[in-house]
Amino acid sequence: MAPNDSAQATDEATEPGAGRRKATRYLVPVAVAGVAAATIGLVPALAASGDPSLPKISAQQLIEKMAASDTQQLSGTMKISTDLGLPGLGSLGSFAPKGAGGSGTSASPDAKLTELASGTHTLRIAADGPDRQKVSILEDAAEYSLIRNGDDVWAYDSASNQAYHSQRAAAGAGKEHGRKAPGEGVPTTPKALADEFLKNVDPTTAVSVDGTAQIAGRDAYQLLIKPKQSGSTIGSVRVAVDAKTGVPLKFTLSPSAGGKAVVDAGFTKVDFSKPSASTFTFSPPKGAKVTEDNGRQKGASKPEQSLPGGLGSLGDAKNAKNSKVIGEGWTAIAEFDTGGKGIPKADESKGGGDAQKLLDSLGSKVSGKFGKGTVFTTRLVNALITDNGKVYVGAVTKDALVAAANSGK
Repeated sequence: MAPNDSAQATDEATEPGAGRRKATRYLVPVAVAGVAAATIGLVPALAASGDPSLPKISAQQLIEKMAASDTQQLSGTMKISTDLGLPGLGSLGSFAPKGAGGSGTSASPDAKLTELASGTHTLRIAADGPDRQKVSILEDAAEYSLIRNGDDVWAYDSASNQAYHSQRAAAGAGKEHGRKAPGEGVPTTPKALADEFLKNVDPTTAVSVDGTAQIAGRDAYQLLIKPKQSGSTIGSVRVAVDAKTGVPLKFTLSPSAGGKAVVDAGFTKVDFSKPSASTFTFSPPKGAKVTEDNGRQKGASKPEQSLPGGLGSLGDAKNAKNSKVIGEGWTAIAEFDTGGKGIPKADESKGGGDAQKLLDSLGSKVSGKFGKGTVFTTRLVNALITDNGKVYVGAVTKDALVAAANSGK
């Protein structure tokens, strides 16, 4: 038995306002809640070659070790898999975002990285400080790469021979217009995923060290994060932390309903030496179509805007009226008013038929003191849209959503 098999629960790792931030993360356009939730997530469990014997460490000490890690240089290969219980993006047909399995191909990171919302993927990662990073998605006969080198951001899709170029100055200007820098906000490493959860640890959370493991040939402690509350769709989060560097090597999010992990991301190979400078250099191949993004393009694409037939009119929660949070911690539910009259019907003449079928297949009719509505479910984030236009979203069960709607009728 490994020295840390006995879990040591602690509530020491807390942060003020964590419950509010956790709820805010789920304020997403409901029509794309599955895709938005998937941007936090990613892979099949990686085989361990035995539990190494390591010095005993508390959960608080392990969290502090992660926070103190100054590792900025690494390279390696990751396996990434997401199972939200949604159809693959390739099955979405004409209303999938460009570059995400739908018609048309784009090298834009905002479009391509949505492919990580479902299925299994192999990624090659390299980093040399905050200004030099590269992520490549390896496919059967193609490769997609996103490279940041100083002020330049390049993306290249070998399947379509298309390239995308942006500069940080332009990306920064884009933020003034409500746009994110290319690829920003899409966690693609165990560390980024772990950070999303650790910053929201609060008194509703139990944290423990649950044994050891060997990941990508390296000894690691296993940090286990679990909600104390019932009603959450999240059963646990397990983070394998490199015993020497404090870098998270593997992240697994398991649902409370049991079964396959919703998100499982981890290194199969990792090297903490400095990557070659040539790793971060890029020039478009001859004949490649290059799109220059100055950060001020009108109609900058958002996933929800790719939905036809007016389904994007469900709106952005940031602009929602009378938004509030019901509950706290892992069972917090965001309530907001779209200002509409429930779910709009897709216009089939504008290609909305497939979108409507998808929504109908994901939704189930419910009723209560609040009236009537439809619950859209994934294995992680669920949403209730009432017929009078109110929306309730959270990583909670359907019953919890209905109870929240009844209490706020």
